[in-house]
Amino acid sequence: MILSSGYHTVPPGKLADVQTFLEMREMPALRPCPDAAWNLEYLTQPDLQRYRELVHRVGDDYLWASRLAMSDDELERFLTDPGVEPYLLRSDDGDGGILELDFRVDGECELSLFGVAAPLIKSGAGRWLMNRGIEIAWSHPIDRFWLHTCTLDHPNALAFYRRSGFRPFKREVEVYDDPRAIGITRTDAAPQVPIL
Repeated sequence: MILSSGYHTVPPGKLADVQTFLEMREMPALRPCPDAAWNLEYLTQPDLQRYRELVHRVGDDYLWASRLAMSDDELERFLTDPGVEPYLLRSDDGDGGILELDFRVDGECELSLFGVAAPLIKSGAGRWLMNRGIEIAWSHPIDRFWLHTCTLDHPNALAFYRRSGFRPFKREVEVYDDPRAIGITRTDAAPQVPIL
């Protein structure tokens, strides 16, 4: 369905955002970042409570809900799938970022989840984590590395991805249940987005 120009009603309890899909077709030169005080931990045996806590810490301001809405079995199956590589950014202060690489489609990698907790924004941790993601993704036999971001993400997310070497190729409108209204996230999460 193609939306016509103009306004479209979003029902109560729902959210709407604009998703921008971006891709890179070859490994770019990595952008400079600070010497790391961070480590990358590959989650071979994920602790689901720890993972969900980090998703809340990184994503509540942007209403991330896809991993939080999964049952324990679904989330464990996803995180332990041989085609999925989940990583955590670790520092002396504990878990501070998420990097999920999804190789389940032959020849490509989706950056399925990416972000750092609020205290690490503007510290260089996001750049450091993205550089690790680019290196890992392109160490596999892929032709495309892609992601999507939305208008509810950090205001600098789209520009950050473009600086990282991704190029936009598609845009979509997404309508979905407000995770605050259905109890997946705190009701005071993302106060910049009103609950209707």
